[in-house]
Amino acid sequence: MAATAALTQGLERVPDQTGYLVICDGAVLASSGDLENDERTAGVISELVNTACAFRLPRCPEVPFRRISVVFGEHSFLVTISGQKLFVVKRQNSVREPVIV
Repeated sequence: MAATAALTQGLERVPDQTGYLVICDGAVLASSGDLENDERTAGVISELVNTACAFRLPRCPEVPFRRISVVFGEHSFLVTISGQKLFVVKRQNSVREPVIV
């Protein structure tokens, strides 16, 4: 339980989050909200990250990015890579009123 709490402590505080996943080697380590036990989304996100990792820069052994955002109309998936883990947050997008000039 303490290990799970350590993994997810920051994810709970993300503004407008509706769920999260912590993934390692394609397996869900922790989940909550809209993404509770969502193995399908975990697989899709893992595949997305693996594909993005194929775009490594020459002579650069490190992952070429730290974050990926996938933005839809009403929500976004924010993916952060830390070590071997993927931290995924589903976040409600803010609705902005049009500015009348």
